[in-house]
Amino acid sequence: MRSLCLLTLCLVAMAVPAQSMAEPTPLRQHELIRLVRQDCGSCHGMTLKGGLGSPLLPDALRDKPAASLVATVVHGRPGTAMPPWMTILAEGEAEWIVARLLAGFPSE
Repeated sequence: MRSLCLLTLCLVAMAVPAQSMAEPTPLRQHELIRLVRQDCGSCHGMTLKGGLGSPLLPDALRDKPAASLVATVVHGRPGTAMPPWMTILAEGEAEWIVARLLAGFPSE
């Protein structure tokens, strides 16, 4: 019986679109915007136009696959100043951030 319940939960989870599972609450969205502006901005520039790190503006990211950008946020880039953020961000939150970066990041 327990196996059947687990299987059912897995099937239901797979049927739910990833976008809806990744959508942070409005409060968390505000926290994520602040995190990007402050923490990411310390290397990528407070306006995200670049600094120690590359620019995070739509034109600079447009030719990069979103999945690759999410992986960079989650796992960082070994051998560079880009740290992994997986200890404080869920992958869905990284997906939300990348989608906003590609569209033009909100101010606050």
